[in-house]
Amino acid sequence: MAAAAARTVPVVRGIDDGQLSDPTPCARFQVRDLMNHLFQVVVNFQALATKREADFDAKPDFLDGDWRGRFDDEARKLVDAWSDPAALEGTSPRFGLPQAAVSNLVLVDLTVHGWDLAQGTGQAYAPSPEVVAAVIPFTEQMAPLGRERGAFAEMTDFPPDADDFARLLALTGRQAT
Repeated sequence: MAAAAARTVPVVRGIDDGQLSDPTPCARFQVRDLMNHLFQVVVNFQALATKREADFDAKPDFLDGDWRGRFDDEARKLVDAWSDPAALEGTSPRFGLPQAAVSNLVLVDLTVHGWDLAQGTGQAYAPSPEVVAAVIPFTEQMAPLGRERGAFAEMTDFPPDADDFARLLALTGRQAT
C-alpha cells in the first residue's frame, strides 16, 4: 500500500488546477472527476480496513483549498489503516470478499488511476513493480466481474512480450502508451 501511494501522491501533487477539465484514459472522467473518485476511494478504503461502513454513493467535491496536501494526508491514513495485520483478517461486510481481496481493490485503484491521472496531465508514472506483480493475478480473476459492473472497460490487446504493467492496464481496459 505504501509503495502504491508513494507512486500516486507525486502525480496528484503535480496536477495544475488548469488541468482539472482535461480528459483522462477513463472515458467518463475528466481529471477533476477522476481525482474526486480516487480521493473518495482513499477515504472509504480507510473505513473498509477496519470493517466499517463506507459511502460510495455520495459524490463529494474534495478539490478545494489544499486538496493536494489533504490527498497526501488521506493516503498516509490509508497506508496506516491497511498496515494493521487485523485489516487483512476476515471478510469485508461491504463486499463479502476476504479483506485481503479488498486491499487489492484499492491497490489496483491507486496504481491504475495514478497512471490515468499522469496520462491526463502529461506526467511520468512508473508503478511499483511489487504492487503490479501482486495485483496481476487478482485483476485477472476479478476483471470479468469488473467489466460486468462497469468498473473496467473491455480488455484491450497487448503484445505477447508486454510487461506486467501493460497487462494490468489492458485488463482494466486501457492501452499502454
